[in-house]
Amino acid sequence: MDIFKRITEHRQEQEKASWTGTFAEYVEIVKDNPSVAKTAHARVYDMIAWHGITEDNGFRRYRFFENEMFGLDRTLEKLVEEYFHSAARRLDVRKRILLLMGPVSGGKSTIVTILKRGLERYSRSEEGALYGIKGCPMHEEPLHLVPMELRPEVEKALGVRIEGNLCPACQMRLKTEHDGRIEDVLVERVLLSEEERTGIGTFSPSDPKSQDIADLTGSIDFSTITEFGSESDPRAYRFDGELNKANRGLMEFQEMLKCDEKFLWNLLSLTQEGNFKAGRFALISADELIVAHTNESEYKSFISNKKNEALQSRIIVMPVPYNLKVSEEEKIYRKLIGQSDMKHIHIAPHTLRTSAIFTILTRLKETKKQGVDLIKKMKMYDGESIEGLKEADLKEMQSEFAEEGMSGIDPRYIINRISSALIRHDLKCMNALDVLRAIKDGLDQHPSITKEERERFLNYIGVARKEYDELAKKEIQKAFVYSYEESAKTLFDNYLDNVEAYCNWQKIRDPLTGEEMDPDERLMRSIEEQIGISENAKKAFREEILIRMSTYSRKGKRFDYNSHERLREAIEKKLFADLKDIVKITTSTKTPDENQLKKINEVTKRLIDEHGYCPVCANEMLRYVGSLLNR
Repeated sequence: MDIFKRITEHRQEQEKASWTGTFAEYVEIVKDNPSVAKTAHARVYDMIAWHGITEDNGFRRYRFFENEMFGLDRTLEKLVEEYFHSAARRLDVRKRILLLMGPVSGGKSTIVTILKRGLERYSRSEEGALYGIKGCPMHEEPLHLVPMELRPEVEKALGVRIEGNLCPACQMRLKTEHDGRIEDVLVERVLLSEEERTGIGTFSPSDPKSQDIADLTGSIDFSTITEFGSESDPRAYRFDGELNKANRGLMEFQEMLKCDEKFLWNLLSLTQEGNFKAGRFALISADELIVAHTNESEYKSFISNKKNEALQSRIIVMPVPYNLKVSEEEKIYRKLIGQSDMKHIHIAPHTLRTSAIFTILTRLKETKKQGVDLIKKMKMYDGESIEGLKEADLKEMQSEFAEEGMSGIDPRYIINRISSALIRHDLKCMNALDVLRAIKDGLDQHPSITKEERERFLNYIGVARKEYDELAKKEIQKAFVYSYEESAKTLFDNYLDNVEAYCNWQKIRDPLTGEEMDPDERLMRSIEEQIGISENAKKAFREEILIRMSTYSRKGKRFDYNSHERLREAIEKKLFADLKDIVKITTSTKTPDENQLKKINEVTKRLIDEHGYCPVCANEMLRYVGSLLNR
């Protein structure tokens, strides 16, 4: 890539997005495209929708978040539809502060960061173009120039709503520089940028004794008072507070509830009326979406204080719990590792999954549903089907605990333990046992867990280890099957032939002798027992398979090895059971003969070529599974 060529292209793109003209020209732009004058809340929602919205299992997914946020689909749907979409339609929620409340490292700050970066990109697109009065410290909407008396007519002519008044600086410039001729006022294209403090502001609490309200609302410029003679002259005031600079976009309040009360009072008028008080001026209009975030303990302390009731009524609390899906937790770890300097370290297959199993178990609550333990619940949450449980059972469990996901181990802890193990042992490849060991060691030093929690978490490490053992055995056994697909399909076809004969009260022909005989009950039961089909349930299961075969045939489809998930699982388990003794002997022998050595080399090659192992973790996996099978 030619770096300087790309820099030149980027500069040209920036220049292409710039525009300056008169207010009269801007009015023509609004006539053609009224959406350029939309509110900040509408801009945020349109930005999200612009990236694409899809329907999945009855709820909405937003492509805007898909590469950054994992496992929070329902939370994001609630956030977008109940707040951003409603606020974009000018419903009353736009007069509320959005407060993201949840546990540490749950994604609150990430959501806000994504919104800020997204707004910056969106403002540079044609769809997200917005304009402001040139030279205005608050880059305010040019339609504020229209006198209040004329607004109903102008709104009707342009198909827009005009809310807010000119800031003090623009009021003075309109009189002194343009003699009241609003059509001559210059307007420019506004590109939102947090770095340049244009339309995106961030406020972080610090020591209440040293932090000044001017950080929010701007301050008097004492060096110019002698020149302009008055503190109420706009030219003697710096409109550079975060509320000024965030106008037209988004204002982030980091750890809002840690702020001193006097900083929060400014938000009362801003949220409800769309204006705030600064210096010796009338109320200043501001159009901005205020997003704050805090943890649960801070929020509980805040609502317990009766003095905060006025502000409470102007806040919409959006809980942001931890992710509760193992597969999505894996994605979070991959993302965090990808952002680190650990990318050169090989992570063995199932390592992150095993870590995720432990983490999710710490976040789940024990269900009251009979026959459902945490492992079954975890698998159902991750989309796996569990025999005897239905979709209704999943929904019942999801609604059982409102606080589920608001506690437990956070992703940063797991990544910290992985990092610690990598640095301490100078590993070139890390497997699941290395990570579980590192997590266990870290629990002793974890500052915020109780003795009871520690015991519970140690138990979850044991559960995660058992799950890993099953995954490891299955993977090695699978790798040992030579021409695995062929063997599976042969057994599959044989089973189907016998089921068809059994259900139709027919004989089956022996492929070797040609002799007719009864269906092979022993073969069918040996497969069905692998997935817990009882003697009483076998007839119903076989009839279900035959009905499925008939349905596929009517539709002109072929009923193949992947057409029935439970049958495929049964076939695989049957093959693995048959192979167990071979695997046990081959992996555990210390001095393998030539044939065993050849088999080990074949399996190692298959693990490396097809399953993502490196030579180190492939050999370790073989030794480990050998020890498991010989216990």
